[in-house]
Amino acid sequence: MKELTAVQREILEKVADMQAMPTEGAYNLRLNGKGFVRHSSEHIDIVPKEDKPGIDIYVKADTRGETVSIPVVISETGLDDLVYNDFHIADGADVTIVAGCGIHNCGCDDSKHNGIHTFYIGKNCHVRYQEKHYGAGDGTGGRILNPETVLYIGEGSEVYLDMSQIGGVDSTKRYTKCELEDGAELQILERLLTHGDQTADSEVDVFLNGVDARCQITSRSVAKDSSTQVFYPRVQGNNQCFGHVQCDAIIMNDARVRSIPEISANHVDASLIHEAAIGKIAGEQILKLMTLGLDAEQAEEKILEGFLR
Repeated sequence: MKELTAVQREILEKVADMQAMPTEGAYNLRLNGKGFVRHSSEHIDIVPKEDKPGIDIYVKADTRGETVSIPVVISETGLDDLVYNDFHIADGADVTIVAGCGIHNCGCDDSKHNGIHTFYIGKNCHVRYQEKHYGAGDGTGGRILNPETVLYIGEGSEVYLDMSQIGGVDSTKRYTKCELEDGAELQILERLLTHGDQTADSEVDVFLNGVDARCQITSRSVAKDSSTQVFYPRVQGNNQCFGHVQCDAIIMNDARVRSIPEISANHVDASLIHEAAIGKIAGEQILKLMTLGLDAEQAEEKILEGFLR
């Protein structure tokens, strides 16, 4: 097994909950724009692309309870990384995908990662997708992450997306697009923390094309200092279906937050709901925790931690 530096291990642990790649199962680590280590399993094949940077991940039919990890670590300044990862998930598969990205920039030039992930999900699958973004380093160069996630969800499949940005990313533009067939279900949980002068834009397009397709989109964010956030989730009901969009944000200091949920019904039996709330931490919440022995700063951090969980 190739060795990582201490900084690279720290970033890997933040984005994928591991200090080193596992010794079994399917995994692929991309390090500073290149494949670092890769391993397929009995039921999951990882194949490098020949025409552009990235990999194809093939999950065989009726795979049960397996995990594939494909984290990205950038520890060089001035790197502009672009990768295309395609997931081909056959009928009846049950799989968890861990796909975090972390940047450690100690230089003066911007370090960027643009990851384009496309999912082709068969019938009656169960897919859990976890994506964490994290930035660190004391350099003046930016830490920039621009993910694009596109999902084609087959009949009767259930998909859960857990996408979070846990700090240190100076700029991010996220785009997520999902198309659902008959009886497919989608849950998206997006969690975001910005501070300083950081900016974050997130757009989501969900097309409920199939009969009885369902989606739940939940966005929870905290904006501190003078950071800026924009959320634009859109759900289009094109058949008998159900969709719910909920956006909740805590705003602090001189931050700015825009939340623009949009629902469009193109069928008489489409049932769509949207909610949005932006506000500061209530004073009584802090006072309640202070009565338990915490100071004001500790109480605030506990509230934010619980909100983003």
